[in-house]
Amino acid sequence: MTYTFQVTIDSNDPHVLADWWADALGWEVEPTDEAFIRRMVETGQAGEDDTTTHRGALVWKAGAAIRHPEGADRAPRVLFQLVPEPKTVKNRVHLDIRTGSDDPRTVVERLIAKGAVRLHEGRQGPFTWTTLADPQGNELCVTE
Repeated sequence: MTYTFQVTIDSNDPHVLADWWADALGWEVEPTDEAFIRRMVETGQAGEDDTTTHRGALVWKAGAAIRHPEGADRAPRVLFQLVPEPKTVKNRVHLDIRTGSDDPRTVVERLIAKGAVRLHEGRQGPFTWTTLADPQGNELCVTE
């Protein structure tokens, strides 16, 4: 049997981080069904404290997800889930962004301009990469 998966990243502000990563990858933030959320609150299946407003839309407080514009068959969904504690140690897993025909240096500079922090440059044989931290400290690498 085979399984599918999503990648889940802890966050202290999941909607803001989902926006950042969607922009970084050229992906889409999954839309929110405000009518469904209101119905859940009105019928007592969720509380007002389970929701928040982000960019003028009613959303679930607990998380936000992004997806590849070509769908789940192209790449796994990435979910940013709300956690109370800040990131304190190095990630054991991180995402590698492969830039394809885009110049990785240009991508790195764009991400830094949007709040990423350069951590270090790496090299193994002919392969090079730049390790960054997103605005909440999660590591990522940018390579060709």
